[in-house]
Amino acid sequence: MRHLNMTAAIAIAAAMGMAAPACAQNLVFEGGRVIVGDGSAPIENATVVVEGGKITQVGPAAGVKAPAGATRVDAKGKTIMPTLIDTHVHLSQTKDGIDADMKRRAYFGISAAMSMGVDNTEPPHQYRLAQPAASPRYFYAGRGITRPEPGRGGEAYWIDTAAEGVKAVDEQATRNVDLIKIWVDDRDEKYKKLTPELYGPIIEEAHKKNLRVTAHIFDVVDAKGLLKAGIDAFAHLPRDTDVDDEFMTLLKAKKGFVQNPNMGARGAVADVSWLKAALPAAEYAKVEEGNKANPQTAAGHAIQARNLKKISDAGTTIVMGTDGNTPYAPHFEMEDMALAGMSNMKVLVAATGDAAKFLRIPDAGTIAVGKTADILVLDANPVDDIKNTRKINAVYLKGVAVDRKAYP
Repeated sequence: MRHLNMTAAIAIAAAMGMAAPACAQNLVFEGGRVIVGDGSAPIENATVVVEGGKITQVGPAAGVKAPAGATRVDAKGKTIMPTLIDTHVHLSQTKDGIDADMKRRAYFGISAAMSMGVDNTEPPHQYRLAQPAASPRYFYAGRGITRPEPGRGGEAYWIDTAAEGVKAVDEQATRNVDLIKIWVDDRDEKYKKLTPELYGPIIEEAHKKNLRVTAHIFDVVDAKGLLKAGIDAFAHLPRDTDVDDEFMTLLKAKKGFVQNPNMGARGAVADVSWLKAALPAAEYAKVEEGNKANPQTAAGHAIQARNLKKISDAGTTIVMGTDGNTPYAPHFEMEDMALAGMSNMKVLVAATGDAAKFLRIPDAGTIAVGKTADILVLDANPVDDIKNTRKINAVYLKGVAVDRKAYP
């Protein structure tokens, strides 16, 4: 893999991959282009100063004074942006498994991830309470809520009454979850789904406890009902058909609503060659094997793309999320969002600044004074081509360089 010409910076700490924050040195990135992460215009020929793991100065080179003794990083020709934040994943259920999941995400420039609703064992809860200091940040929704789905496992609460739904919310609130996840989907008419009489009290109870609720959805009709009931976010786009005027009216009236597109498989052959140098041969072979065209999947993906364009154009906050447990998926998801019609800059904000706001991480998501130095250095500009987020030169978490010599 390619690295910055920065021998001194690479020596930031031994075993940099997960080194303790105490190993962080003062750094000065010089001459690069900075994408802030808030939608503002990039800063050309910029200087970014990192002290004690925090960004203390950022701006055009002429207006920034480097502190004495700082390690200088030549970033000319590079793009500096915030690391990525994945708001929808499903991670492992053991501490060692979560550790491995997060290290792999760090390799691909992801500094935070939200495990979304199927964590019914104790290790995820304990991991959320006491995270490794130098690891990407871990958020979780604990156990989500749905109707009984025999054959799918019992990771979520299975409820048939409003009282059961309220009890589930109360139990999860005591475990300090970051939000409540519900599923409103009959899985191709295989199961009964949550009705307004069931999800309404869930949303109401969550709001009483200052918890937001996000919903897995499929059908537009359910999306409308959830918006009427005060849902805070969707963990997927409506996918059965194109959204209509009634849906858009409800959406625009819902202040603060957040949409995670989570578009999934495109149904077309994608460029996966950029992964070959990173992944073990066997893992890459599986990626290639699954990289096939599927007209039915493509048709469903097209519905989502049209809906994302309408929802984004309406001014709704969009955040990036990928589902599953694929550490490099954000780079494909961002490409899909751009192909749907979002500008590259909007996509980048969805994956950085707005994603940080959604997960309520006040010190992350932008390259700005006071923020934690979670920094992604790229060899090319993703505003020109969103696929340039894959051209990773270096990753820093809390001001410490991630060791990317080998995939974890």
